Amino acid sequence: MAVVTVTGPPGCRVDEAARAIASRLEYEFVSEGALREMIAAAYGSETSVPARAMPAALGDLLAHLAGRHHLVVQWDGVETLMSDFPGSLRVGVCGGNRFRDGALMLDHRLDRNAARRLRGQLDHEQHAQRRRHFLRAESKPPDFDLVCNAEAMDCAEIADVVERVVTVRGLTALGTLPSATQAEIEFRARLALSRHGIAPAGRPSLGRKPFANRSEQVFANLLDFYRIPWEYEPRTFVLRKDEKGQPAESFTPDFYLPEFDQFIELTTMKQSLVTKKNRKVRLLRERYPRINIRIFYQKDFHDLVFKHGFASPAAMA
Repeated sequence: MAVVTVTGPPGCRVDEAARAIASRLEYEFVSEGALREMIAAAYGSETSVPARAMPAALGDLLAHLAGRHHLVVQWDGVETLMSDFPGSLRVGVCGGNRFRDGALMLDHRLDRNAARRLRGQLDHEQHAQRRRHFLRAESKPPDFDLVCNAEAMDCAEIADVVERVVTVRGLTALGTLPSATQAEIEFRARLALSRHGIAPAGRPSLGRKPFANRSEQVFANLLDFYRIPWEYEPRTFVLRKDEKGQPAESFTPDFYLPEFDQFIELTTMKQSLVTKKNRKVRLLRERYPRINIRIFYQKDFHDLVFKHGFASPAAMA
């Protein structure tokens, strides 16, 4: 697959260069505005995703898109997310301050002093956004595979150079993002979002009881990302009765997944709790042999989704 990111400071014609590259390569162009709209649609509103969680939301979205198209992406800072994407090319566009001022003069019909002030304002806003979303205000040379000087090349020439690099690297020939790689990137991003308390809009879960702890909330959010319906503590099982036939010991598993007829009990690494829960699960299996139940640590979420097949092909699409 190929994902070409194009970023740079205001006044360097970055958007024009990105569009020219997308047209030359015949890739899908995805602007910052389009990505923000997609994130808002996925989570109900853009403000539903805090700044610290934006990289995970972007990674999840770009993995989904890259599984279907070759992309040219323009959002300042997105180049920092490309280490997980094989076949990516990070392009930086640069230019001196006088050149940038001149471009802003033309674009906004300003005199040079006003353009200089606007450049300072736009730089400040861009740095603040990068700091919020990507934890540092400015890009660094190692963030890019290719840097093009907008003072020396126009957008068509930049597109020529990028096309040559893409051809030499054989990026287009790689095809779109492999489904296994897409699934891994999405899982890591969705687990990070779940830990931030974020779930997709239109949660399909069936239960709404208050959760007993944060791990249960994270688990429920992750199930929602994979469109796996769940119920929270829907049934209590009697494990032992007293001499009068009254319940003396019972067990309520944390989750039930109706599509898989599967009960799930989450636990921590604390051995005393593990021992206690293992005992209850053993008693439940003895008394109710037809009940399917598993104990999972939070670290086993990956196996839950992949190894045990709880993420159906439809959910992964």
